[in-house]
Amino acid sequence: MISVQNLTKYYGTSLAVNNISFEIAKGTVVGFLGPNGAGKTTTVRIVTCYLSPTSGTVLVDNKNILTDSLEVRKKIGYLPENAPLYYDMNVVDHIRFIQDMRKDTGRTNGNRINQVVEICGLGGVIRKNVGELSKGFRQRLGLAQALIHDPEILILDEPTVGLDPNQIIEIRNLITESGREKTIILCSHILPEVEATCNRVLIINEGKIVADGTPLELQSSFEGKGRITIQIKNNLDSFIEKTGHVAGIERIIDTRIISENLKEIDLATVRGIDPREDIFRLCIENQTVLLEMKREETSLEDIFRQLTGKEQM
Repeated sequence: MISVQNLTKYYGTSLAVNNISFEIAKGTVVGFLGPNGAGKTTTVRIVTCYLSPTSGTVLVDNKNILTDSLEVRKKIGYLPENAPLYYDMNVVDHIRFIQDMRKDTGRTNGNRINQVVEICGLGGVIRKNVGELSKGFRQRLGLAQALIHDPEILILDEPTVGLDPNQIIEIRNLITESGREKTIILCSHILPEVEATCNRVLIINEGKIVADGTPLELQSSFEGKGRITIQIKNNLDSFIEKTGHVAGIERIIDTRIISENLKEIDLATVRGIDPREDIFRLCIENQTVLLEMKREETSLEDIFRQLTGKEQM
């Protein structure tokens, strides 16, 4: 388990992380989100023992990152956004070198290297020099060196950068499978990727945690005024006039003419009220034909924008 308590980090006089606290249990896949400069990279670098905090406590399986740094590092596999690689080595020698650096004496027979090569899809390039690899294969190699010692905790910063769609799906599946027995922190700017792989989301903004929960919990908590889009025909003006009397409809956002006597209407709805059944009844009473009705759900991207006031970065 990872326990972060009252963590603060200054760079000179600049406050990067502002007294944050959270805990992550084993087997949890956490999406750690925030705009550039929000403090997420600083936070994960502190957890990995790369940086020291200004104040606060970080424990990994009850081991302090300051007093038990080497023990903590053994438990963590870290893939930074730009993985440090040795371009003059070939792939298999690179993985073996990292294994030796990890002093992984229990796995020196090569079985673990073969496993990681297969997991990361490196079989076709194991004899190539790292400098000859595409960006996608370099990303896979970075993941391999994070996995080589079979860590209890994986911290992945943009793990799918440079990968093609098929490779992205493979890495997502790997994250999901690994999350059954490992603790994973996934830093990503691709919000649909977080929704697809993570069972918990932490959002940090201006150095403070502003949201913490499952994607479903965040959607329920931050769902504001929703939107319903309908397509109708017949008695259009009469129907539009009567929508003001339907509970849960706040206003008409937009009306578009699709063809003669056919319109598409966007309706703003009040939080906590679902007016779709009343809209259906109104259509029947008004002899208006309802061709289509759909409600837009609050997405993780919507929540991110509400909390940070920024586009995904």
